[in-house]
Amino acid sequence: MHAVVISEPGGPEVLRWTEVEDPRPGPGEVLIEVHAAGVNRADMMQRQGLYPPPPGAPPYPGLECSGTVAALGEGVTQWHLDDPVCALLSGGGYAEQVVVPAGQLLPVPKSTTILEAAALPETLCTVYSNVFLGARLTAGETLLIHGGGSGIGTMAIQLAKHAGARVAVTAGSEDKLDACRELGADIVINYREDDFVESLHEATDGHGADVILDIIGASYLARNIAALAPDGRIANIGMQQGRKAELDFGALMAKRGAISSTSLRARPAAQKAAIVAAVAENVWPVVDSGLIRPIIDTELPMMEAAEAHRIMTSSAHLGKIVLRAKSRSADDSV
Repeated sequence: MHAVVISEPGGPEVLRWTEVEDPRPGPGEVLIEVHAAGVNRADMMQRQGLYPPPPGAPPYPGLECSGTVAALGEGVTQWHLDDPVCALLSGGGYAEQVVVPAGQLLPVPKSTTILEAAALPETLCTVYSNVFLGARLTAGETLLIHGGGSGIGTMAIQLAKHAGARVAVTAGSEDKLDACRELGADIVINYREDDFVESLHEATDGHGADVILDIIGASYLARNIAALAPDGRIANIGMQQGRKAELDFGALMAKRGAISSTSLRARPAAQKAAIVAAVAENVWPVVDSGLIRPIIDTELPMMEAAEAHRIMTSSAHLGKIVLRAKSRSADDSV
């Protein structure tokens, strides 16, 4: 098969479409014939040598994909050959085939094409596990999402609104803020022009955010605490602006606040399977109905992964970037 190989740590130009050894499923695993893969910032970090795959994972980038079941490992009974699926991966999505534990697969939703489904698993599992399972967002609470126009942000807006929460977002352009409004955001803040703490407190009559979904990291720590409501929770999932910051325990204690910081990729397979099962039970019916949908900005052939990474680096995109392993055809509508 072919896969996108990282020839050495570096810029997008180090991504090469190369012939590699075919993967084979072991016990409890499924081989997927990949139709498309979602692009995530973690892929860029891996390309730069900053986020190596966990032990046993394929060396190629790609934390989510869609396709059809091509082979079953010993003991797999819940999936069948040719089933249209999408999957949460530890790596290897930028390839024509990938092996994944059976518990990390989901059926392609009724409301999407097989290609669109590639934009769902990593995004949905990240948002659901951090915002709902971890930070326990409930109806009537306010969620602040940093990077509202990102793949994570556009999905978090939809999930939180469906759950009955009030949604605030930050984004860096009026076009992205308008798109967030269309998805249901109640409060939109241009972080390039306004202080998000002041804007949020003004819009919430001083209450602040009950939950903050943070992709920024160190540079936002103090302001995130300032933006918290009493008993608020910060769910950190990224370090785009630093990994080390000084924590004022007095400020956090005054809010009776809590901070969690998690990644999905390195979790044990059993934990990933539990998250996927929770998403299948609680979120997939809503996606099937079309009430929640993936927002896809750009589709490119997988051999143009370098261009996809350049687009993501620019942060000019809205929602997800998807790589096609196969040419668009009638089977995209599966």
